[in-house]
Amino acid sequence: MVRFAALTAGTLALAGILGTVWYTQFRAPQDVFAACRTGVAGGDIGGPFTLVNGQGETVTDQDVITEPSILYFGYTFCPDVCPLDMFRNAEAVDLLAEEGVSATPVFITVDPARDTPEVVAEFADVMHPKAIGLTGTPEQTDAASKAYRTYYRAQPAEDEFYLVDHSTFSYVVLPEHGFVDFIRREATPEQVAETVACFANAA
Repeated sequence: MVRFAALTAGTLALAGILGTVWYTQFRAPQDVFAACRTGVAGGDIGGPFTLVNGQGETVTDQDVITEPSILYFGYTFCPDVCPLDMFRNAEAVDLLAEEGVSATPVFITVDPARDTPEVVAEFADVMHPKAIGLTGTPEQTDAASKAYRTYYRAQPAEDEFYLVDHSTFSYVVLPEHGFVDFIRREATPEQVAETVACFANAA
């Protein structure tokens, strides 16, 4: 009886292991980007947005994200961080082009009061020929920021020269996949390019 019970327990354990392997291999959704991730999986970060481009046209995420893109939330009056981060992303785009991977740097303002379509267009043009600058109503830019879980807060000021505190992640976004990973600001252009290339080639 004891041997039978032990045999039954062993059989059930083996069946459980085989069932787990079968589910993992054949039923569970596979993360094709698992080898590329440096941060977290997509989850509930990112999503649809409606904004205004540098030509004053209303655009959606589907209009903007037509190839692997690096999104950055900031503001053009930023004295140092935003230009440096955007330039880093632009350098990564050039490195990707050398590898045969086409990508786009995208700038989304968190300061629509000052960042008009003309202002974000000029900022984007300075950064890279392919760069896209986006603004919109306060409601539109706030919705995009919340979708990507970014933080921003304008500091109190008595004039128009106020500063805006904001998060500094960049976001790797792919057509049909959406957000796939984030990039910390200490990453080099080479590291950014390597990350984006991995996702682009795995898609």
